[in-house]
Amino acid sequence: MPPAPLPTPGERPVERGGLGASAGTPSSPGAEGVRGGLVAGGAQGPEHLRPLTAIVLDALGDAALARGGPLPAGGPEAVEQSTRALCSPVLPEEGVGPEAALGDVVRAVAEGAADPADPACVAHLHCPPLAVAVAADLAGAALNPSMDSWDQAPAAGVIEELTTAALARLVHPAAPAPDAIITSGGTESNLVALLLARERAAGGPLRVVTGANAHHSVHRAAWMLGLPAPTVVACSKGRIDPAALDRLLTGLAGSPLLVVATAGTTDEGRIDPLPEIARIAERHTAQLHVDAAYGGPLLFSERLAPQLAGLEHAATVTFDLHKLGWQPVAAGVLAVADAAMLGPLSLRADYLNADDDTEAGLPDLLGRSIRTTRRPDALKMAVTFRALGRRGLGKLVEHCVRTAEDFGRAVDAHPRFRLRPGGIGISTVLFRPAAADALPDEAGDEVVAAVRRTLLAEGRAVLGRAVAEDGDGRSRLWLKATLLHPDATTADLLPLLDLVTAAADRAVSASAADRGVSEASAADDTEAPETERLSP
Repeated sequence: MPPAPLPTPGERPVERGGLGASAGTPSSPGAEGVRGGLVAGGAQGPEHLRPLTAIVLDALGDAALARGGPLPAGGPEAVEQSTRALCSPVLPEEGVGPEAALGDVVRAVAEGAADPADPACVAHLHCPPLAVAVAADLAGAALNPSMDSWDQAPAAGVIEELTTAALARLVHPAAPAPDAIITSGGTESNLVALLLARERAAGGPLRVVTGANAHHSVHRAAWMLGLPAPTVVACSKGRIDPAALDRLLTGLAGSPLLVVATAGTTDEGRIDPLPEIARIAERHTAQLHVDAAYGGPLLFSERLAPQLAGLEHAATVTFDLHKLGWQPVAAGVLAVADAAMLGPLSLRADYLNADDDTEAGLPDLLGRSIRTTRRPDALKMAVTFRALGRRGLGKLVEHCVRTAEDFGRAVDAHPRFRLRPGGIGISTVLFRPAAADALPDEAGDEVVAAVRRTLLAEGRAVLGRAVAEDGDGRSRLWLKATLLHPDATTADLLPLLDLVTAAADRAVSASAADRGVSEASAADDTEAPETERLSP
């Protein structure tokens, strides 16, 4: 059915049924903006968006072809120059119009993007979002509900409640009253988890105990909350050492304690021994928080979920869906074993959740976050969940894990590479060129770093870096491939090895040349005094 014609100035809007304005509804103060085609919402909003969306999609496609790889070539200076050329001035005296602005800015950001949809973009916990989630995000952006009061987000609030309830039950299946809140990601989730633990603590300041493998946000959260700096427990092979944890907690007896474990470390993908940690924490009457931002989605898979055994004993759990959940940023979650734990987040602001409004039945959304204005991020999650179901999501998680295992075997079998001992961590593969091992430790690490920077500068690959323990117990620098692509196969990833091989050969040659120069300089330095002594 074609859209109704826009009313002319002074004409009343045509009644469209449902929740639309009736023929007797007076023109709203913003009607002129709607008639001008400026806004995305309302009955005419989709027609305003349709041609603009086409410009965006064309720019995205053209830019990806122009870029020709996972990121632009030339490094920061080249990207800055090309981006400025298309986007400056950002605030001109007179606007260029929506079509030109969209074309230029989207082209600039897309041509200069690190594209996680490219199989060679594997540096970080940075996923390619599913098309269905991006489409849902567009709807959320167009409607623009603000998730801090019911009168700004009537249906979006219900969708968020359904989504958080499902995730809470996934994380705490046996808890009588679990709950979850939407966050901007793991950093906010960890901050709120420490905040809630601080509010539950009694008898002194909360002492946070975490592994040397913990995400930096745990330390930052303690600092922001005015807590003592976290006490760090030793790790063995990238995981918390339970015996060391037990000894450390014994030494802190008498203080309220929070143990923070990790299920999916950023550098190695390791999962701490959760059942043992849970038992030790209970014995010392310590609260337990698990940062499962990376590993949490293993719960979608019946085959992989047992790797998270013990997670159900945590009072709070960080769980991200913009990693192994393929959501556009941001899509974080904090699950709690008991909804009553969220009580400290309650807040009264008369213009958002007045007592009489709440008593009259209007839902109170303000206590669902430490933020006030926030996006409807649950919308894209809900669409994805309904589209794929738990089994569909589980299959995608299993695909990433299986691909990482296959890629690890390919690396291990390759004569020019060495796979880091200890196995694959979820979907993270650490490896290094064998040529780097033939050099002294520092020189070998410099080759690994140079390989990564060379590929970044050329726009050929986006590999990560991680300092991690080797088989001999010494820390070395490794290349890191974090495989989160729900479609990419091992065959798509094998060209990475050819790229790394060529870059490593160049880096080793450059290192040898540098060492030759250094040795020659050293020889000159030692000979100079002798020459001076023989001079008249």
